[in-house]
Amino acid sequence: MEKINAGLIMLAEMHEKLPPSEKKVASYILAHPTQAIKMTAVELGEASQTSSAAVIRLCKSLNISGVQELKLRIAGDLQHTITVDRDIEANEALPSIVEKVTIQSSEILTQTANLIDIAELERAVSALSQARKIIFFGVGASGITAMDADQKFLRINKNSRAFMDLHLGATAVVNAQKGDVIVGISFSGETHEVAKILEIASETPATTISLTRYGSSLVSSLADISLYVSPNVEATFRSGATSSRLAQLLVIDILFMGVVTSAYEQTIDYLDETRTIIQGLQKKVAKRKNRIK
Repeated sequence: MEKINAGLIMLAEMHEKLPPSEKKVASYILAHPTQAIKMTAVELGEASQTSSAAVIRLCKSLNISGVQELKLRIAGDLQHTITVDRDIEANEALPSIVEKVTIQSSEILTQTANLIDIAELERAVSALSQARKIIFFGVGASGITAMDADQKFLRINKNSRAFMDLHLGATAVVNAQKGDVIVGISFSGETHEVAKILEIASETPATTISLTRYGSSLVSSLADISLYVSPNVEATFRSGATSSRLAQLLVIDILFMGVVTSAYEQTIDYLDETRTIIQGLQKKVAKRKNRIK
């Protein structure tokens, strides 16, 4: 999938964590994105009063292939700028709410897809495919994502558990073995409980995966494999973590499909079996209701 945007998001999120020379390049690009996409690395270095080497180092810090990819992403951002005010107002008309929520959801999914590092994704899919046991952990809205992941992987006969309680999660993780996978989910990347779970897991032979907003964070620093969602998600009145949850669910779905396709025949059989069982249960429930009537 060609990466078409998210360059400005990456620069903004990493800005304060960059070394001084790279920060100067990032500042110039954020202030002059239209001009920046027309410049070479040498020209960007001169315009930001640094050097072409600083520009190249910035691309490495952003974990992208080079200046051309950065400019492509920024050009995509400029082409897809959304001018609609996404915040919900008092007594807003329902058609307007439909438009704003739909635009916001579409934007977060596209941005998240363009932030995915395929190499890290491949490592995560490989670990989950071969996992002896999988533990998903999150609290609050991220806990809902953990539960969704758990029910998906159970359907393909994976030994999966989801936890939202720190004590129960710690009890499950402390005895993790080689071949187990621990997935910590935290949009902020700073959730104490999730960080603690990954810290405990780091003392075991298990593989750890983090799912956080893009950028450096405590949770991602504790994981062997780091996956990210777009940080540009919530408007003022969207306090229910609606968009961040959608972004997390997208990544979970991608991981799930990656595992399915890695052992296609076997996992499809598992999915068919679970679907047949559920349909049979639904028919039994319907028959009981008819008898009661």
